Amino acid sequence: MDQVVNVILPVFAIMAAGYFSGRFGLFTAAATRIFNDFVFYIAFPAMIFLSMAQAPVNESLNVPLFAAFLGGVAGVALIIFVTAAIRRTARPADDVVRALNAAFANTGYIGVPLLAIAYGEAGLRPGLTLAVYNAALMTALGVLLIELDIGNRRSLIANLRNAGLMLIRNPLLLAAAAGVLWAISGRSLPAMVVNFSDVLGAAAPPVALFAIGLFMFDRRFGDGLSETLWLTALKLLAQPVITAWLAFGLLMLPPMSAAAAVIYAALPTGSLVFVIAERYGILVMRSTAVILLSTVLSVFTLSVLLVLLAPVTAGLH
Repeated sequence: MDQVVNVILPVFAIMAAGYFSGRFGLFTAAATRIFNDFVFYIAFPAMIFLSMAQAPVNESLNVPLFAAFLGGVAGVALIIFVTAAIRRTARPADDVVRALNAAFANTGYIGVPLLAIAYGEAGLRPGLTLAVYNAALMTALGVLLIELDIGNRRSLIANLRNAGLMLIRNPLLLAAAAGVLWAISGRSLPAMVVNFSDVLGAAAPPVALFAIGLFMFDRRFGDGLSETLWLTALKLLAQPVITAWLAFGLLMLPPMSAAAAVIYAALPTGSLVFVIAERYGILVMRSTAVILLSTVLSVFTLSVLLVLLAPVTAGLH
């Protein structure tokens, strides 16, 4: 329990700092967009580039580990899109953001520290690998699908072309691509680049959380409570169950890799969802509510999960 609390309580403290900064007039509502732009265009790209560039290529190609984790992501996304097809009430871009709320894990600010505290170096290796691809791949797919839906062209080819142009200008994807190319080259990053990216990237999670807290000031989240609960349940319950079935059952991963995949699947919704939602103006309040609620409830769900996984991971760290 202490492992979870010691990681999650600082998340709330940073959100609270943003909230009370707005409450006492230190920042106006317009500052949310400024902070969000800093994270989207500067800080997150630096973090993603450094992670991708330093990830060993052989670890980056751990297909069974990715299959287990991404299988859980695909499972909850499928539930979202099937439900949307039955209701026929929302535009596809809205459902993409809903899927991100139900599937995108807070790996950077909660997942990596939690695995490091709980399992040491043994848990950190698969954790870092999953964290990089959670941010890079899901961001790429989410942005692509949103761009395809909000494109103003009539034909599919024109929409694909328009989305492609937006993607190649997307700083998160450019950073990921640059990092992968550098990793393939096999060269070490210059110390200056490492230090620059490390310091700048470290600002991404806290600034994003601060922006969430600032956005929450003077907002009411009563509307859509049932959907917030539904998306939170998919994130904290359905995704780890699907991932556990794949990791421990179908794919039979090594115990530490399987445990890391399941813990990451059970993490609360990551702040990058808010960044994307705010950037496109889609379900911003809903995303904020899901991030907040899933983070609160994950204190209990992650604690239970760590206890359940203890017999599997005993002696591995």
